[in-house]
Amino acid sequence: MRGRLGAVNPLDLDMKLSKMGLDLVSEKRCSPTLAGWIGVGKEATRRELIHFCFHLEQLLHSGVSLMEALTDLRDSLNTPAQGRLQEVIDHLMESIKGGKTLSLAMIEHPKVFDDVFVSLIRVGEISGHLPRVLKNRIESLKWQDELAAHTGKLLMYPTFLAVTVIAVLSFAMGVLVPKMAVFIENLGQEIPFQTRLLLTVSEVFVNYGLWMLGGGLLLVILLITLIRTHRAARVRFDSFLLGLPWMGPVIHKIILARFSESFAMMVGSGIPILEAIQMAKGITGNKVVEDALHRAGQMIAEGSTVSLAFQDAQLFPPLVVRMLRVGENTGSMEVALANVGYFYHRDVRESVERVQAIIEPLLIVILGLVLGWIMLAVFGPIYDSIAMLTL
Repeated sequence: MRGRLGAVNPLDLDMKLSKMGLDLVSEKRCSPTLAGWIGVGKEATRRELIHFCFHLEQLLHSGVSLMEALTDLRDSLNTPAQGRLQEVIDHLMESIKGGKTLSLAMIEHPKVFDDVFVSLIRVGEISGHLPRVLKNRIESLKWQDELAAHTGKLLMYPTFLAVTVIAVLSFAMGVLVPKMAVFIENLGQEIPFQTRLLLTVSEVFVNYGLWMLGGGLLLVILLITLIRTHRAARVRFDSFLLGLPWMGPVIHKIILARFSESFAMMVGSGIPILEAIQMAKGITGNKVVEDALHRAGQMIAEGSTVSLAFQDAQLFPPLVVRMLRVGENTGSMEVALANVGYFYHRDVRESVERVQAIIEPLLIVILGLVLGWIMLAVFGPIYDSIAMLTL
């Protein structure tokens, strides 16, 4: 195995590899520039971040110093699969030894620690409540993991049925129908319209199927490139997603749930509202919602209340706006935002279940209609010929 691992000296490196079940064969020191960029560009999974926050919060809450906590956390990662996070922790320790704070050290790893993560850690350092911030971040990451599971659940079954429909149609049009076409044409009787249509579709599929597939893939690549490089195209695509029947409202709720949870956590940690909105815009992943948040931030900067700004931006339903207004009037905005997060947490789960209950039978009906049309078009002329023979 080859890899990079932070260590004080070769003896320390040998001890770390031994804990991972490996023996040191040879080693050489990385250049400072290369060592400084270890981990940059490597994304961390949500599970890795939960593991990082949980152990760091437990150690800091027990009174262990930050450097000792990072050292213990690094040494607890004793499998090769955890080597990436181990390298990041090593670099964090080197930066802290050089005089940086934990938040400043995390800035050098933007693929691992996003802006929201770094800002919350900075607030925890300033307020002296870093363990509490880490605990809140753990709950946030767990909630995001559950939200991702709901999203995957929504898309998994429809995707499976869609692939099944495409596979059945490809087999029928490319293999079954061409073999039956010769037999049907040799029956010597007038071919019904649905059969002629099926034979035409099958002929087009056999002769131009590969060209159609290649053209479709090329079109998808061009659209993805256009969406990623042109803001106007991205806005139109995001608006199209939000306008999809059944799926659009659920996607909107998932986006707002992600925003509400992160926004509540930042405001509760002491981050100013305008700064929290600015940082939370990148979490939404949707340009239409980002533009609405930008307009809401401008209204707040001009003196508007949060509830009125969100209402005019048409971000949240009236119930949520009313909850925010109550939080502003009572001075308990943090509690109101927590209630918003709970509202969307429950609403997203129920919406996913409702949409899935609609999509599953609908796709089954579509598959049945397609197969029924193929069977009617293929076996209809055969049945008519048999009926004529019996007469």
